[in-house]
Order: sequence, then C-alpha cells, then structure tokens
Amino acid sequence: MEGQTIYMRKPGPAVLFLFGCAIFLGAFLLFAVQPIIAKLILPWFGGTAGVWITCLMFFQVMLLAGYAYSFAIARRLSGRAQFRLHAALFGAALLMLPIVPGARWKSAGADAPEPRILALLTVVVGLPYFLLSTTSPLLQSWMARSWPGVRPYRLFALSNAGALLALAAYPALIEPRIPTRGQAIGWSLAFAVFAAIAIGCGWMSRGQQRAAAAKSASADKVMWAALSAGGSMLLLATTNQLTENIAAVPFLWILPLAIYLITFVLCFESTRWYRRGVAARLLVMGLGAVAYSIYDIQFSDAVIVALPVFSFGLFAGCMFCHGELSLSKPPEEELTTFYLMIALGGAIGAVFVGLIAPALFSGVYELPIALLCVAALALKLNWRKGWSQALLWGVVATAMAMAVAAQVRSYHEHVVRASRNFYGALRVVDDAKVRTLYHGTVKHGAQFLDPRKRRLPTTYYGFQSGAGLALRLCGESAKNVGAIGLGAGTLAVYGRAGDRFHFYEINPAVLDIASSEFSFLRDTPARVDVALGDGRLTMERESPQQFDILLLDAFSGDAIPVHLLTGEAFAIYLRNMKAGGVIVVHVSNQYLNLAPVIERVAEHFGESAVLIHSDKDADHELSEAFWMLMTRNREFLSRVEKTASAVPAARQTARMWTDDYNNLFDVIRWIPLR
Repeated sequence: MEGQTIYMRKPGPAVLFLFGCAIFLGAFLLFAVQPIIAKLILPWFGGTAGVWITCLMFFQVMLLAGYAYSFAIARRLSGRAQFRLHAALFGAALLMLPIVPGARWKSAGADAPEPRILALLTVVVGLPYFLLSTTSPLLQSWMARSWPGVRPYRLFALSNAGALLALAAYPALIEPRIPTRGQAIGWSLAFAVFAAIAIGCGWMSRGQQRAAAAKSASADKVMWAALSAGGSMLLLATTNQLTENIAAVPFLWILPLAIYLITFVLCFESTRWYRRGVAARLLVMGLGAVAYSIYDIQFSDAVIVALPVFSFGLFAGCMFCHGELSLSKPPEEELTTFYLMIALGGAIGAVFVGLIAPALFSGVYELPIALLCVAALALKLNWRKGWSQALLWGVVATAMAMAVAAQVRSYHEHVVRASRNFYGALRVVDDAKVRTLYHGTVKHGAQFLDPRKRRLPTTYYGFQSGAGLALRLCGESAKNVGAIGLGAGTLAVYGRAGDRFHFYEINPAVLDIASSEFSFLRDTPARVDVALGDGRLTMERESPQQFDILLLDAFSGDAIPVHLLTGEAFAIYLRNMKAGGVIVVHVSNQYLNLAPVIERVAEHFGESAVLIHSDKDADHELSEAFWMLMTRNREFLSRVEKTASAVPAARQTARMWTDDYNNLFDVIRWIPLR
C-alpha cells in the first residue's frame, strides 16, 4: 500500500547511477547559473562588487528556501505526494525558461539597486534555482528512506564536487568561449535534462515509507547554524574585499566560492581530511595573516600577495567551520534537519554581509567581524577541552577583537564625514593642507583648505595629466564636456564661462558629498549638470549629447566597472561625440594595466589612442596618473605631443573586451604600481 512499502535490499547500480547523476548535475547547474546570471545583469547595475554580493545573498536565501521545502515535505507528505508535488513544480519551472532577463529590468536611474536585483533574480531564475537547491537534501532523504542502511552523506560530497567543477569550468572553458546569452540558453537546456533525471529519481522512490525523525538537541541545531554562518560570512566578506579593490569579474567571484566548496568536499567526503589539531594551527595562521593584511593595507597591495593571503584565510576558516559540521552530523533520520540548519546559517551570514553590514556600518568591517566570529566559535568548541586550548583560543579571539577595534579606529581618524551604501564606502578626511575624498582606500579627489588654492586641480587631474591636457588644449571655443564619474568634482576647475560640464554619477552619496564638502562645483563659472544613474545606461537613453570631450573616471576603489570599457560601451560614447571629439579614459590602477584594452577598442573603431603619464608632485597634491586619449583629431594630438610625452600603449590583449568577453588575466599587474 502507498506509504507502507519498505525496500530492505540495497539499491542497484542503475539506481545509484541515476541518483548520482541527478545530484552531480543539479549541483553543477546550481553553481554554474550564479556567474552566468550575475554577469548578464552586471552592466545594468553599475558593474560594482555590490551586484555579486547581492546575488550571493539571494542564492544563499533561496538555498535556505529549498532546504526548508525538503525538510517540510519529507516529514509531512508520503512518497507519492512528494513525487507529484515536485514533478508539478518542475513543470512550472520549465515554462519559465530560458533564463534570459529582459531589458525592462535595467536600472532606471538613481533608485536603490538591491530591490530591483532581487526581484529580477526571483522572477527570472527563482523557481529553477529553488528546485536545484532541493536536490541534494531531498534525493538523499529519498534514498535513505527507500533503501535503509545506505549512507547518503557521501552524496553531499558528490554534490559539492559537481559545484566545484562548475566553478572551475566557468572561467576556464565557458566564459572565454561562449557568449553570455548563449551560456544562459545552454544552461536552460541542461536544466531540462536535469528535470527529467530528477523526476525519474522521484518515480523510482515514490513508494518510500515516511519515517518519523528523531529530535536532535537544540544546542546541536544552534551550533550547526552558527558554524555554517561563520563560513558564509567569511565567503562573502572575502569576496567583497577582493572585488571592491581589484575588479567585479567572474574569476574573483568564483575563486572564493570554489575554496568554500572545496572545504565542504574534503570534510564530507571522508573523516580522514579533517584533523582538529592541524585545522586549529591553520586557523590561527589564517586568521592572523588576514587580520594583519587588513590592518596594514600596504602588506597586501600586490595581487600576488593579496590573493594567496585572503584565499588561505578563507580556506582555514571554512575548513574549521565545515570540519566541525561534518564531525557533528546526525543519523540519516535527521538529514533534512541538518541541511536546513546549514542553509539557515548560510543565509544568516549572507544577509549580514549583503544587507545588514552596509546599512549598519559606515566602513567595510565585515571581514574582521567574520574573523572574530570564527575565533569565538573556536573558543566555544574548545572551552571544555583543557585550559591550554581555552587559553589559546581566548587569546586568538581577543586578538581578533583588537583587530576589529584597530581597523575602526584607523578608518575614522581625521574623518569629517563617512557613509556607505550599495556602491561602497566613502570618507572625507582632513589633514593640515587638504580635504580628501576616499572610496575604500583610494583617493577620489582632494581640495586645498587654503581658500587661495581651492581652485587648483589636484590628485589625478593636474594641468599635465591626460584630463588636464584634453580640457586645456581641445579647442579655444566654449566646450561641451561629459564626465562619467563625479568624485569630488575636481574636473570643474577647468570650466570657463560658456562651458557646459555634464557629469554622470551612479552614487547619490558622491553627489551629496561633492556638493556639500567640496566647493569645485560651486566655484566654477561653467554650467554644471549632474545626471544620477549609470553613465553608460543613462547616455544610451539620452539623445546624442555632442560632447567635445568625454572623460571616463568611474572606478570604485581600485575596482573597474568592466561594462564601461567594452566595445558596446564605446559605441554608445562615440554616438554622443562631435566629429573630432576626444574620449579620455582614466587608467591609473594598482592592479590592472588597462591601457592596452583602450588601445584595442580604439583600433576597432578607427581611432588613435595615446597614453599620457604625469608624475606625482606632493607639494601640489598631485598623484601619479595614467590617462588614455582616444580621438581622430590629429591637430589636437599634435598639440598634446608638443606639450607632453605621448606614446602608444603596449599591446597585450588578444581580443577586444565586449559585454560577452573580458579577460582579467590579460591585464593583471602581479606587482602593483606605487
């Protein structure tokens, strides 16, 4: 009878193969879709690190929803009812394919991006992702109850192996070879195959007996969630640290996520990989190295240092959290409860980093806080294992707390104003001579406090910089100037009566600070307009602006909005230029050599491109700067060449960057500029 049949025999090879295929393919698709959908929507929301962090938060919450669904139906429905419900949901999900979002989801201007991103993800990929997230716990539950005695936890390691393969394949095989839209369509076809396999698994186990699960102690459940939250916080905080200061690109999304999954694979595949003594030593070293890197930013200036240090810290922290989870896993009867608590903890960690921290803190403190939380968990688990262990982890937790306090104290030293939102953390800092705007750790403008000097250009915008030369030498008549990126508004010092400066700024907080804390916009005799919203998308919607000069200076920290440097983006810019106009691109960057990217774009459009380098001058508050000038105006270029040293950029990129293709490794600087 329905709900009464118990299969006492072991599952045959065909059953094991089918279940294994479903779990492996489901995990592969679950993690392959994350970079695919994030890259599709990245240009629509400013190309910032916040897009990926918001996506990660969504995926963690949807994972929780999928695990909660698995938990509920495994306890409340018979095998046949579970099969019917799950098959119906798959039918609905197939009707939503392909997962290609429409242009109506593009950001409409200065509205808060998070709600729109979350709504887009829910509508476009929500149900398919939800069903994929149920695969591992639900199929393991079906197997455990249909064939008692089978140990399904190894299937969890298989699941994570599938996820890891997806993350490895994306930057190495998928992204360089398949256009992003093609990736989405290919994923949709693979999901249809997965749906057929998963429905087959449900059909084979539909007569399973529904067993009452034993109740685990509340303390166990809390610790399961806490350990999962610790790993999740480390994942998102480390990702945020890397993408905000280097670039919001799939490789830097995938690397931390791959490390996170590797620890799951190692800890759940077998007990031989996790040894508490070794893990404790790694954790102390990892937490210490990351804490030192955060405290002394110069230590981790080089990508060749930053990537290993932060990756090692993430590995050590996640190995501890997931190893302890593996050691505490319950009997198979509580499998769905265990996975539900893991998903709950992951969602808590993700929501803290993605939503709570940006609203709560004026600085980026979540990584040191994550380190402190993991150290506190280690202290809790070792509290009753002898005074030496308790003392060790007490010292480590105290050191982490001191690291958090030190970062907060140093971040707010001499700060006039600090704010943070989806687009990053801003500070206005005064010293004896100047007021400086920082985005993260990078200057985004400065102004002399002496009223006699406040109309002098500073930082990257001196008279001999590429921006200064373009604004001084491009024609004698009134100029129509566009600028993507406002900063402190320093470029307005070049404005004269009759000129028009039209700034595009995605971050409302930047406009507020430039208007209230600096006087560049108020002091200029030129007409100044500011359009809030992503510069590329706003310009795309506008009628042609007929700019004489267009300056691209929209970097956040040292991170680059890749979507502003693609061929499609430059086609939009050129549509808005006058004949003989000049596009000026700020390519100063510690980590990336962007000049060859611009040269290849210029070559594609039949334009000339020259690289202008200006030196640091501490007395005049000028930073070393690199600008690319792109134009067909030979008369202008000859004037520039008489005034400054202008040379073609060394070609390094094999292909022009497009919305479908961009390669970070072609332009990376392993040793940073100083």
